[in-house]
Amino acid sequence: MEFGYGLLSLVDASQGGDLLDRIIMVRRQCALDLGIIVPIVRLRDNVQLGIRQYVIKIKGLEVARGEAMPDHFLALKPDDVDEQIDGIETVEPAFGLPALWISAANREKAELLGYTTIDVPSVISTHLMEVIKRHADELLGRQQVQTILNNLKSQQPALVEEVVPKMFSIGEVQKVLANLLREGISIRDIGSILEIMADYGTITKDTDVLTEQVRQKLRRAITKNFIPTGEARVITVSPDTEKAIIGSLRQTDQGVYAALEPSQIHKLLGGIKRAVESAMNLGITPIMLTAPQIRRQMKQISTQVTPDLVVLSYNELEQDVKITSDWVVSI
Repeated sequence: MEFGYGLLSLVDASQGGDLLDRIIMVRRQCALDLGIIVPIVRLRDNVQLGIRQYVIKIKGLEVARGEAMPDHFLALKPDDVDEQIDGIETVEPAFGLPALWISAANREKAELLGYTTIDVPSVISTHLMEVIKRHADELLGRQQVQTILNNLKSQQPALVEEVVPKMFSIGEVQKVLANLLREGISIRDIGSILEIMADYGTITKDTDVLTEQVRQKLRRAITKNFIPTGEARVITVSPDTEKAIIGSLRQTDQGVYAALEPSQIHKLLGGIKRAVESAMNLGITPIMLTAPQIRRQMKQISTQVTPDLVVLSYNELEQDVKITSDWVVSI
């Protein structure tokens, strides 16, 4: 993380800055939530940045930036509040929500009106946590996988010895774990993941196919993560379209892809975009449900218009989940 001059006091403990402690907590929380070992976060000043700017980099390349006002609070306005308060309009950096920077003197008034107020270190540490979650698959190197396996070996030595390196290399295990992290699925239950890989390792070495099998076996965790209430209004794919996509699947050296006509993909993307916008307008986090045979391909297609859309297969949900198909996409 690099900081402009005006934010250095947040990092300096002698000036009361506690951002370093917040970052330690972020790394610990990501380990608990995602099961990954987050690399050490290095903090530096950067005179080329604006005095209130900060930048987050991974492997030397910028992945996110934000701006913060010391001695101010970020105020998030709820939908049902009409009364305005004095402040500087901005965007909350982690989730892109409209917000205001308000003075400490205005904080109590804002909270009485129903605004949520956040201090600057919390704004920056929350932004960092979301960046880590979004890029978790990039942060998981072979060395981290080896460390995770070493920790598991102390508890389940027979499992680790059976799978690595007899059935899979460290690199192949890393690819499966990265595939899971890329779609927001925790790898904390590494024991179950390895057991599933061992069960299917004699059938296939394709890491994409193995990932789909792992996802189906992790259905309890996936359901709890994405549908915590046990009920969801979702986007589905029409049966005819699912059948057409399954019929178009082609195997290549890079994996299996859907060989649809450009006009079909255009219709599919348009339908997905409209459904996602409709769900979000109703305050619903959009989720797409598909047949297991085409889940991965639908995720690849949908990424072109909505990179963050959660795409699940029917086999990845617990049986008692109540699903309502409010939007159907079709070619």
